[in-house]
Amino acid sequence: MKKRILILLTLLLFAAGAEAKLVVIGSGNDTRFDPSGFPPEMQKAYKLMEVKCVKCHSLERAAIALQTGIAPITGGLFDRNATRAYGIKMLRKPDSNMTKQDVKIVVPLLNYMLGEVEH
Repeated sequence: MKKRILILLTLLLFAAGAEAKLVVIGSGNDTRFDPSGFPPEMQKAYKLMEVKCVKCHSLERAAIALQTGIAPITGGLFDRNATRAYGIKMLRKPDSNMTKQDVKIVVPLLNYMLGEVEH
């Protein structure tokens, strides 16, 4: 587990230098994104993401996945295929409180944020 955390932190350091438009604020449970540069529809989606995703985990998990391209828990790739798969996974989790409409809003946001990291 410690080795995985060290690898993720190393990847995060390298990725942080590469990302330009996705601004992450804070750390740990206080991690947030700065959506001020997002288009208006993505800013609305971000507000939903803050409420829905934080119900089960901090946004640090999303920040690591978006910045490194690696899901911090599974170690799998975090790309556009993965965002869709995570949306479906959250629909199936009874305690996630995610609706199909929520997933249709949050998955495009995650894809948008992946695109911002790629720039």
